[in-house]
Amino acid sequence: MPHESKHHLIYQALATEIGAGRYRDKGKLPSEAQLVNRFKVSRPTVIRALRDLQADGLVTRRVGAGTFLATVPPQPLPLQPLRTQPLSSQALELGLLVPGVRKAGEIFEVMAGELARLARSAGHMFWWTGGSSEDLDPVATLANAEKICDQFIQRRVAGVFFASFEHMAKCETTNVTLVNRLREAGITVMLLDRDMLPFPLRTELDLVGIDNFLGGYILAQHLIKLGCQRIKFLAVPYSAPTVMSRMAGAREAMLAENIEVPRDFFQVGYPEDPKLARQLTAARMTDAVICGNDHTAAALIRSVHNIGINVPRGLRVVGFDDVHYATLVSPALTTMHQPCREIATMAFKSMLSRISDPTTPPRTIMLSPSLVVRESCGAYLAQSGNDLAKKKTILKKRTAKGKPA
Repeated sequence: MPHESKHHLIYQALATEIGAGRYRDKGKLPSEAQLVNRFKVSRPTVIRALRDLQADGLVTRRVGAGTFLATVPPQPLPLQPLRTQPLSSQALELGLLVPGVRKAGEIFEVMAGELARLARSAGHMFWWTGGSSEDLDPVATLANAEKICDQFIQRRVAGVFFASFEHMAKCETTNVTLVNRLREAGITVMLLDRDMLPFPLRTELDLVGIDNFLGGYILAQHLIKLGCQRIKFLAVPYSAPTVMSRMAGAREAMLAENIEVPRDFFQVGYPEDPKLARQLTAARMTDAVICGNDHTAAALIRSVHNIGINVPRGLRVVGFDDVHYATLVSPALTTMHQPCREIATMAFKSMLSRISDPTTPPRTIMLSPSLVVRESCGAYLAQSGNDLAKKKTILKKRTAKGKPA
């Protein structure tokens, strides 16, 4: 990846936050001094980023007063239009439908902001279902999602970016119903992050996300290199197909290292449940737990701590997504980073391509996740005699089976 200048990174972060509605209530951005402290850069660097935002029509700067949104919209409605220039004859109207931006998580908030910025820069109208960052997102139920679909259809938008519902019973039927309504109206649908069908099935729709199988494989491989042999995978009920893909990747990594995958490898439950925490740590039968996402991992760390188990000394825990609070929990989470802005960029380009040529065969575009190593996996623990002995045993087994040490 080419090196990006500091002022461009600040520009990108603020533009994404503007698109996500973070400054809508007051209409004012943080002061130059606050931005200097936040990004750890010089004042001229911040000023250059703000000037670029102003040049693109995103903000206005008032001497002695600060930096403000170019246009402060009224109170958030179920649909918010985001554009800064009149539509041209080639301009499109695009929409975003997710099951609650804030409820769905930080990764979708970032994607939403980036999609809004890209659409604005290209002169397109972008309708999305997000309120301000302080408000509850209006799309939290199926009924609201159906109303949003109706508005998209009435406006005859050209395309809709859709992230399917999860963590609810009958979510597969819900997702299919919403997508069918849009497609019957002649609207192009682009799937974000995940499919609607259970893993490994695929719909005929374009999908842009990450290689979740690879991510699960890398996490398990990392834990195995640290000496873990008894690994479990934890997911909450009704998890998205992406989580199942991560589990499959982790399982494949264990098989590749000739590690027996136990029958109870895949655990389904709520990490806040003390009973589940005790079950996972009973008789020290588990070395490490790979969690379906960072939220599950953070909750599990709290639960095992409450029953007297230390992470990572008593149990190693890793997550997936690399959301902001992954660095705030204690210990900080080892996780897989999702390139959210890059996903949004690829989805935007793919949407325009699909609208331009509907006859193109369906595509699945998978970006690569990257491992972020922090304390929760135990990588930074001091090497004890037991740890060294365990690693020696593993090396002997691998050598005996003809694998390189």
